[in-house]
Amino acid sequence: MEVGAEGFAQRLPRIRRRILRAAFVALDMEFTGLHSTSLQNNEPSLFDSPAERYMKARQSVERFTLVQLGLAIFSKENSNKYVVHSYNFFLFPSTLGIRDVEFTLSASSIQFLSHYGFDYNKFFKDGIPYMNEVQEKILRQRLLAGTWKVCSTSNADRDVLKKAIDEVTSWIAAAKEEDTMILQDLNGYHMIEVQLVLRQALENVWTEPLEDKKVMVKKVSPEHRQLLENSSYDHCQKKLILLSARGFTNLFQILVKVKKPLVGHNMLMDLMHLHDKFYRPLPESYEEFKRNIHNLFPVIIDTKTVTKSVQKKCLFPRVSSLLEAYAVLCSNLNPKGPPCPVIALASGCSRYAEKKFPHEAGYDAFLCGSVLLMSAHLLLCRSKDDAVEAEPSFSQYLTVLAEHVNKVNFIRGGVSSINFSGEDSPCRHPPALVVHVRGWPGLTERQIYQEFKAHCRFDVRRLSKNQFILLSNKYKHVRLVLRDYRHHPHLQVSVYRHWRHSPSVNCLLQISGIVALWSLLAFVLGGARSC
Repeated sequence: MEVGAEGFAQRLPRIRRRILRAAFVALDMEFTGLHSTSLQNNEPSLFDSPAERYMKARQSVERFTLVQLGLAIFSKENSNKYVVHSYNFFLFPSTLGIRDVEFTLSASSIQFLSHYGFDYNKFFKDGIPYMNEVQEKILRQRLLAGTWKVCSTSNADRDVLKKAIDEVTSWIAAAKEEDTMILQDLNGYHMIEVQLVLRQALENVWTEPLEDKKVMVKKVSPEHRQLLENSSYDHCQKKLILLSARGFTNLFQILVKVKKPLVGHNMLMDLMHLHDKFYRPLPESYEEFKRNIHNLFPVIIDTKTVTKSVQKKCLFPRVSSLLEAYAVLCSNLNPKGPPCPVIALASGCSRYAEKKFPHEAGYDAFLCGSVLLMSAHLLLCRSKDDAVEAEPSFSQYLTVLAEHVNKVNFIRGGVSSINFSGEDSPCRHPPALVVHVRGWPGLTERQIYQEFKAHCRFDVRRLSKNQFILLSNKYKHVRLVLRDYRHHPHLQVSVYRHWRHSPSVNCLLQISGIVALWSLLAFVLGGARSC
């Protein structure tokens, strides 16, 4: 089901009820970009510690924004069946009363999503507003002080407001008290903006929203207007304006409140955008970010870490995408025993059962939750516990997934996963290589990277003037380079040994050698004098 700004408020209560009944919720996001190329040294690297990677990703998250958020709500029905309600929410930053939001578009990301049929008109024209706590505080203060303003900077938005004001000012001159007129074709935010602008400009008008994108304008006396403003029927009460301006943040707060298990795939960037766009700006501290996310969502499951475990334990074929994992799990991999749970799409989401929609957020969220259930069932059946019920409960699945809970996959870095409820465990990489350059002056990291790129992919970091470290996540690449560069005239490649190649260790050894030499010299000279 696709949801934009126009129908979001009406659907929110039903979505809330479904979340309350859910066993878990899966999500996926699409962005205007992933990694900013305009920032120096911002590409992910195998050398990155979790804190270093977080700082890189933080800069990108602050530049890019969400275009679509997919939410798949998995509810366990009778027997062994899960019913899925999957939603596509088009999102667009709130423009009411806060400083105008700026974000960056990555050409490759826009092209990528366009290839998969993403509708940017829905993003721009019907995106659901959202704001974080800092932005909401600013809006609340300005509403109370009466200093709010609308950040409608496009010509189309200005034309809508100007047309409405012109119509009302032309009408009101000849109108009598209690006369009314109707403004039509007002979408989304325009419904609130037009009313607020008119009420601020004219003290003898009253406004009420109607159905079918209309607003009723009534001429009233200033005394009558004051009574209406203090009534509970005023649709422009400050709390209602805040509710509307918060938009999707209201749903985010529901998710935080109910604390259902949150499922994603390679979900580090998703969690960072959730924090930045709906909660608070990302903190500088990596550890503070981890604590905040764990407080918001105590149970997080990344299907990337789960499928890695299934590959090792269950002879699961190697897959490179969520869609491939789903396809393999659906192809009768489950062992004999209790049948895998039935996953049924609700009537409004049935098109996902008929056709694939890769990189549509709602579809990927559905895949994500389905992969979790099938993987958990496979692990449960392969576990040493012989007493597997005919219809396992979701709590049993959580038990078998316990080692993966709150561990989010870390792509190409110093750890295999980020542990949101504890310490991060170091990753086992193939040994690092050190390249000693001879007779090739002025060589840069980029040139070293290009030299080895033809053979395999390494991340490169300068160690000293004539030495570079190479890191790979594949043992075969390390063996290949050691073999092929054994007799290279300019590049001597060997396995990195900390005690031998580390500049700090070498410096310490040199200092120790100098101290020892001076001590020996002092001893010899002192002995000579005594003779």
